[in-house]
Amino acid sequence: MDTAVLPEGWTDRLVRVNNANTRGRTGLCLKPHDLCAAKLVADRAKDRVFVNALLEHGLVDVDTIAARLETVRNDDIRRDRALAWVRSSAGR
Repeated sequence: MDTAVLPEGWTDRLVRVNNANTRGRTGLCLKPHDLCAAKLVADRAKDRVFVNALLEHGLVDVDTIAARLETVRNDDIRRDRALAWVRSSAGR
């Protein structure tokens, strides 16, 4: 929570994972669009490749990622760069 830049409301969207494989423990996972927003704000080439793969396979969509990015408040420069990327043809 201290290292990633995440969109507003991400804690309300966490997904609980608890099944036979978790040995009675509960994991909290980011929703895919929140994860993509955080990865794009991090602005690493490997993260853009990851997000592009999710987009290509239809696991996330550009509009939802953009909406999540618009709520990022603590890093305007990287947020705006991520928004430009996701809205460009490279992000589709």
